[in-house]
Amino acid sequence: MSVVIVAPGQGSQTPGFLTPWLEDPAFADHLGELSEAAGLDLAAHGTTSDADTIRDTAIAQPLIVAAGLATLRALLGDAAEARRAGLAGIAGHSVGELTAAAGAGILAEGDAMRLVRERGTAMAAAAAEVATGMSAVIGADEAELLNALAQLGLEPANFNGGGQIVVAGELPALEALRERPPAGARVIPLQVAGAFHTRFMRGAVEHLRRVAAELPAADPTVCIWTNRDGSTVAGGADFVELLVGQVASPVRWDRTMASFAEAGVTGIIELAPAGALTGLAKRGLKGVPTAAVKTPDDLAAARDLLDGAA
Repeated sequence: MSVVIVAPGQGSQTPGFLTPWLEDPAFADHLGELSEAAGLDLAAHGTTSDADTIRDTAIAQPLIVAAGLATLRALLGDAAEARRAGLAGIAGHSVGELTAAAGAGILAEGDAMRLVRERGTAMAAAAAEVATGMSAVIGADEAELLNALAQLGLEPANFNGGGQIVVAGELPALEALRERPPAGARVIPLQVAGAFHTRFMRGAVEHLRRVAAELPAADPTVCIWTNRDGSTVAGGADFVELLVGQVASPVRWDRTMASFAEAGVTGIIELAPAGALTGLAKRGLKGVPTAAVKTPDDLAAARDLLDGAA
């Protein structure tokens, strides 16, 4: 078997999702280290903070990356070296690219947490300049949708595959799209506080480029795919440059999944807070086994999938 690990993006978090994980002292200690690097109490945000608090971009992004890194360590466990040997690679959706970068050895975990804290803060600041948001459009003809977006001043933000495209822009324009959707399409507002992966984030890109330039980047130890176009990237510095630029350009998860298929991937494991990417895989990579690591109870099935590839 050929298994890939994927890391989710913003919007996958839910209140209290880390509660069962923190019963493991090793997990709690690891999360504490990641919290210190980010300068946030991520244990509190993953257990007692409410939905509005963890919707805040500056909190949500470090929380998601830390959850992914901590569950990745728990997944690999004592057999980390052997299980890594069985990996086809790793990829992340949007902010999950930082999880993937650390998981592939491009960035040290502490540096990934510092960069994601800067990313979340910079994107929150950019989002505060204009009232913007994002909506998922399901079932639309792509050409018809892109034409409608151009007329409304909206942009495609995430091409997620399986008939789903997330669009972003100013709130009145999103409401107009919801009221007059393309034929046969549904428009679902998302609980995110900004037009991520669009022109509205250009200021955040410049800030992040300066921050990232100060961080050492090693070449990946496992195959890693970029959201830019679904291709693999061999250079660590190149991958970091791409993930910085991705803040203001569309996430092509559809192309990433197409690359998985071309690479012969036969299993997908999604790190916490899991569910969104395995859901997309069930539609875009039909028949490929998936494991969503939502709680510690899901580790056994995920390890079975991974061990079968080693």
